[in-house]
Amino acid sequence: MNSIRMHSVLALFLLLLLLPWRSLAAESNDGFCSLPQPIMESSSRPLYWKVTNPTLSPSHLQDLPGFTRSVYKRDHAVITPESHVFSPLPDWINTLGAYLITPAMGAHFVMYLAKMGVKSKSAVPPQDVERFLFVVQGSAVLKTDSGISHQLAVDSYAYLPANYKHTLESDETATIIIFERRYASVENLYPEPVIGSTEKQPLLETPGEVSCTSW
Repeated sequence: MNSIRMHSVLALFLLLLLLPWRSLAAESNDGFCSLPQPIMESSSRPLYWKVTNPTLSPSHLQDLPGFTRSVYKRDHAVITPESHVFSPLPDWINTLGAYLITPAMGAHFVMYLAKMGVKSKSAVPPQDVERFLFVVQGSAVLKTDSGISHQLAVDSYAYLPANYKHTLESDETATIIIFERRYASVENLYPEPVIGSTEKQPLLETPGEVSCTSW
């Protein structure tokens, strides 16, 4: 009888111990260890909101150190927003930058995010370095030594040849994606600045899946 009673008490204890976990599984459609569904995006968010904001789920773990989707391999890297580390950009005024790709990682170019603040101003690229920029938030003004100014809103881009004197200024806040690399000269070819917007470019047919090119 004592053995039967002991087994009954043990079975009851195990049942009570498992009840909370069974409740969690019952509340989830995917069963045990399933993650909460991500919050649906608001239509009021900026167009490129995901470029600078973590979108991890569950939300209460987004600020946990080391919790990231970033991947770094020999020939490619994906640095997601939760891994961005911002610090003042050298020679820029009131601007923070987060480097995403650098030659130290094996690339032949530099890619970084520039968060321009109020009354901010860019620095000039190093000698013989060409620059490409794309606006993902806010707006900025591209000024050249010839006195010409270009208002760059979201979706605007600019290719600036090596040693092309210019500045990028913002009276409010703006976020810019910038690529820079040392220009590889080609005989009798002298590139010109290219400034435009993706909104004014025709859509290209891309049948099937399009993959990114590694460096």
